[in-house]
Amino acid sequence: MTTARILDGNALSTSVRAKLAERATALKSRGVDPCLAVILVGEDPASSVYVRNKVNACEKAGLRSLRDVYAADTDPAVVFARIAELNADPSVHGILVQLPLPKQFDSDAVLEAISPLKDVDGFHAENVGALMQGKPRFISCTPYGVMEMLKSEKVVMKGAEVVIVGRSNIVGKPMAMLLLQQSATVTICHSQTRDLKSHTLRADILVAAVGKAKMITGDMIKPGATVIDVGINRLPAEQGGKLCGDVDFESAKNVAGLITPVPGGVGPMTITMLLANTIEAAERTLET
Repeated sequence: MTTARILDGNALSTSVRAKLAERATALKSRGVDPCLAVILVGEDPASSVYVRNKVNACEKAGLRSLRDVYAADTDPAVVFARIAELNADPSVHGILVQLPLPKQFDSDAVLEAISPLKDVDGFHAENVGALMQGKPRFISCTPYGVMEMLKSEKVVMKGAEVVIVGRSNIVGKPMAMLLLQQSATVTICHSQTRDLKSHTLRADILVAAVGKAKMITGDMIKPGATVIDVGINRLPAEQGGKLCGDVDFESAKNVAGLITPVPGGVGPMTITMLLANTIEAAERTLET
């Protein structure tokens, strides 16, 4: 029985970040200090970890970072005012508001308040529309990272059957647009899909992005397929409490040809592409 090759996100991330650091140095030599501003509201433990990881990654790659942390009961007007300040500050190139936000916030309104020229998460409606038209300004970081992983392994996308399990605005939908632009044939499955297995078994490339632990099992995978596991789930304490993906790795690795692990797969590339978007935003200021 052959075992799938592992698509190592940590290793790829390290090489991509080294190139980004070179671009950051080149920008500084021209008087531009690339800067990412991160806003965190509340004390959600996972969000706090994500923000810390993003800030640390910035500093290691030679980017400047700003971090604004607000209490969970903060008036949304305070955050909107800070976003307006950051939009107007030419020394800030990227703005990120960590989701989820407390219940008094309208998340869509907050994301729309960020200048589309600084929306390095790629969530602003203007940037989503540009992606839809095939002319992306900023690509949502997780799908961007997945595309870089596929390209790094020279996975054939043209004409490939791709199945994406999950239809979120953050992963599923932009992932589909990017793969369509590479001339793949794309099917998006979701919670209302009938006979999910009949779809996943056709996939040359299977992307799992539903947030449900070990939902995709080995018997749902076409032999030799490329399996991209976007999910990050924590198993209950009685099952060991470990992190796992949406794919049951142990059964999948005996069927797939190429597979991403969790952790150490897509996750590191998501943060890496956030840095890439920030560098790209800073580089564009030299073009205007």
